[in-house]
Amino acid sequence: MSEPEPPAYDPLEPGKGEAIAPTGQGGPMDLALDEAESLENPPGNLPAGPGPAEKARSLWSDAWHQLRRNPVFVVSSLLILFLVIIAIWPQLIASGDPLSCDLSKSQEGSAPGHPFGYDTQGCDVYTRTVYGARASITVGVCATLGAALLGSALGGLAGFFGGWSDSLLSRVADIFFGIPVVLGGLVFLSVVTSTTVWPVVGFIVLLGWPQIARIGRGSVITAKQNDYVQAARALGASNGRMLLRHVAPNAVAPVIVVATIALGTYIALEATLSFLGVGLRPPTVSWGIDISNAAPQIRNAPHMLLWPAGALSVTVLAFIMLGDAVRDALDPKLR
Repeated sequence: MSEPEPPAYDPLEPGKGEAIAPTGQGGPMDLALDEAESLENPPGNLPAGPGPAEKARSLWSDAWHQLRRNPVFVVSSLLILFLVIIAIWPQLIASGDPLSCDLSKSQEGSAPGHPFGYDTQGCDVYTRTVYGARASITVGVCATLGAALLGSALGGLAGFFGGWSDSLLSRVADIFFGIPVVLGGLVFLSVVTSTTVWPVVGFIVLLGWPQIARIGRGSVITAKQNDYVQAARALGASNGRMLLRHVAPNAVAPVIVVATIALGTYIALEATLSFLGVGLRPPTVSWGIDISNAAPQIRNAPHMLLWPAGALSVTVLAFIMLGDAVRDALDPKLR
């Protein structure tokens, strides 16, 4: 008689033969199987799961992430960078002297080495157009920085402390809002004899700070009502610490947007005042001055007006486009 074959596995020796199937009843045998599996696959040998969630980006990092992918921001930034470079070093693309003129070439058109022709005084239009960027960019940047610093400081303090200081600032700002810009420039700058850019910068700051102060005031009032500011106040933080560490960083975005758009407006305002004869004055080279000199000769020599007016338009448009892109990136409601 043949002996019976041994079973495929020995119930008394679980390590031999086929693995014991779980019962599904949650008994001791199922627990033993779970422990065995955990020993065979320690945590270090488990397959890698999905990585940790990305760290939340701040407002500024999120705005920069969006701006880098915005073609309007890229194009306007490159154009502004080019304008700033030629404003600092105009010799890079213009080797002539903007004040060197030859009356024998008055109002002549394009010539070799002089692609934009000559103006009424026989000056090279190309060289003057390139050098004119320096005055316009200087006035725009300095006036914007001055108006932004003065307006944001006064508006922020008034919005944070409130009371009589807020009421006083609002009434003073209303007075400046009631002054017509061009009329005020005619009155204020007509008595100034300086040929530098600083009287124009001072006038623009004088009439430009109320707009930024009103924006900054409203932004600070909104920011100081947030829970983190109230928590800092409850913990005994001083007014200066709350204003500088908690309120200002979260209220500065609207000011940056308004200031960026205003920069292009200030450049156009400088050109307007120079066109009227009360802004920048010769021997300063300015697009507004060249446009004013070319206006009477627009039929005989339109090239005298075309190039400085085109440079002015492109510059103002570049800053406005930059401001619009920054506004879209910093305002979550517009995404």
